[in-house]
Amino acid sequence: MRNKKIVVIGGGTGLSVLLRGLKTFPVSISAIVTVADDGGSSGRLRKELDIPPPGDVRNVLIALAEVEPLVEEMFQHRFANGNGLSGHSLGNLLLAGMTSITGDFARGIAELSKVLNVRGNVYPATNRSIVLHAEMEDGSIVSGESRIPHAKKQIKRVFLTPSEIHPLQESIRAIEEADLIVLGPGSLYTSVLPNLLVPGIADTIRNSNARKVYICNVMTQGGETDGYSAADHLQAIIDHCGHGLVKEILVNGSPVSTQLRERYAEEGSVPVIVDHERLKQMNIGIIQDQFVLERQHMIRHDAIKVSNALLRVSE
Repeated sequence: MRNKKIVVIGGGTGLSVLLRGLKTFPVSISAIVTVADDGGSSGRLRKELDIPPPGDVRNVLIALAEVEPLVEEMFQHRFANGNGLSGHSLGNLLLAGMTSITGDFARGIAELSKVLNVRGNVYPATNRSIVLHAEMEDGSIVSGESRIPHAKKQIKRVFLTPSEIHPLQESIRAIEEADLIVLGPGSLYTSVLPNLLVPGIADTIRNSNARKVYICNVMTQGGETDGYSAADHLQAIIDHCGHGLVKEILVNGSPVSTQLRERYAEEGSVPVIVDHERLKQMNIGIIQDQFVLERQHMIRHDAIKVSNALLRVSE
């Protein structure tokens, strides 16, 4: 009996956390990762070398890698000083170097995956740099993934430039062959939607017979999803991409501690309300359980518990 083929689409910390759990199960994993980042080391490399930003890809490679902890630490090492080196992570520089050697970002990822003994496939949503823009409710346009949350305005829609963007064919093929397609977890407008807005990605998901699950964030994000309920998150995906991309939503069903509520409130974040009736009206199945861990004053998805729930869905 062959392993289930699971495609996970997103970016940011949430995606890496989930993949660390998922790789411990006998499944075939393909991660499709956003390339809209324009901040920090990634932003500098994309600007100076005209390559897609490597940061989210780096985190996913390490999440799926099966290497000694010291190798992982080295790959994630960020230089604190050095003319031109300060702020760069070694993994980002290695991805940039491999892209230069192979002449192709996706091929560079594939070659580095062999070096890191990566368990699964890691694909950029597209093989070139893209710029994410947000049109706000007041009509203003904010350009750049890193700038959008800092505008502190309500987002009406996000869109990509340039106009000529092609999906990576390996990403399309992975979606077509998937038994389960997972969107998230990750920032709705700056991690999940930039993947779905690459032409061909959303249509391929819609046409797939795979089970389709959206992992909803546990907390709202200041400057992105202020006041959003679980159904609001889904509605944003529908507004941008149409129906048929999500059949089930995975939501947290346990209360967040008062201490962490207060800490997140300082960032303008509150627990996402799960509006069951509205989700049912949208004909969305609900997977609900105690899916979070509270560690080091942060809330993270329990990767093993979420993975188990996803695998039950795909049976």
